[in-house]
Amino acid sequence: MAFTRSSRPGSAVSHEKRNGDLGSGSRSEKAQKQWSLQDFEIGKPLGKGKFGRVYLARELKSKFIVALKVIFKEQIEKYKLHHQLKREMEIQTNLRHPNVLRLYGWFHDDDRIYLILEYAHGGELYRQLRKTGHLGERQAATYIASLTQALAYCHEKDVIHRDIKPENLLLDHEGRLKIADFGWSVQSRSKRHTMCGTLDYLAPEMVENKAHDYAVDNWTLGVLCYEFLFGIPPFEAESQTDTFRRIMKVDLRFPSTPHVSSEAKNLISRLLVRDSSKRLSLRMIMEHPWIIKNADPSELLTPFVRLHFDLRAGFLETSGDRLETVAQSSSTVLKMVMPHSHGYLSMKLSETAVGLQHCLTK
Repeated sequence: MAFTRSSRPGSAVSHEKRNGDLGSGSRSEKAQKQWSLQDFEIGKPLGKGKFGRVYLARELKSKFIVALKVIFKEQIEKYKLHHQLKREMEIQTNLRHPNVLRLYGWFHDDDRIYLILEYAHGGELYRQLRKTGHLGERQAATYIASLTQALAYCHEKDVIHRDIKPENLLLDHEGRLKIADFGWSVQSRSKRHTMCGTLDYLAPEMVENKAHDYAVDNWTLGVLCYEFLFGIPPFEAESQTDTFRRIMKVDLRFPSTPHVSSEAKNLISRLLVRDSSKRLSLRMIMEHPWIIKNADPSELLTPFVRLHFDLRAGFLETSGDRLETVAQSSSTVLKMVMPHSHGYLSMKLSETAVGLQHCLTK
């Protein structure tokens, strides 16, 4: 369990060497690759935490820039984190989304475990928030939309993150948001009972130690939206007990400054709902007027270009409620981004929209 504000260092572990997928090469070539420290040129430190450090690194053969997370086995033994870290690694390795930080591979020696991670040049979103105090509505809406898409992808794969917070959100060189640190994540279709996460972002059901599901991530989107716009979490208090009390009561107050639109407050209020079944769904977040009005469409295009090719290649199932949910959500965003696209991209988005409509009416 973790309730502190400070970021828990992300970690992962395996007791065998694993294949990475950096650079080019055939599938058979990649399957034979065994990473070692000699494959990398180590650069400046990017950060450190309780279990190890993160360094900028370059893979010598491909010249590919990565972040190399070095974790001390002694710390894993001390805190008995073998199962949790192994689960974290397995989950993150299998996620492929523009707004999820990639885990390319890993290896280990006698004392340390090394994770080969996507390098996010912009660093933690938490630092940006501390520097600026709060975000404008367009920037906040863009981040919330990106997060919503990433979480929809994770939930489709039965992954609940359970610890979304600014410290675990990174920015790449283009300013695109990336979810990182899956240390408290779980892959399950059933309700969970482990109390975990970070104090200010805990949902009421987590505080009360009740069973929880994907809706805890939806709650956290409401907390983040509030923090992006006002600069502080909505239930912050002087003591842990007072914070718990405010969360359980959903003691939601909107400061008079900075000025925030009524549409943004409406979205937050519909996410920070005590009854988890009544929180706004991820699809409804993408359809909310505040998101449609403020989110930058160009930041939302990449997943739909990929969706087009998946549809054309027949990678998606063409029946069932699951596809219908994906198609309806995707159609909503396509309507938002298509007016801002042109040329080849516009053509592909139009074809994707037709394909989605075909799936819905089959």
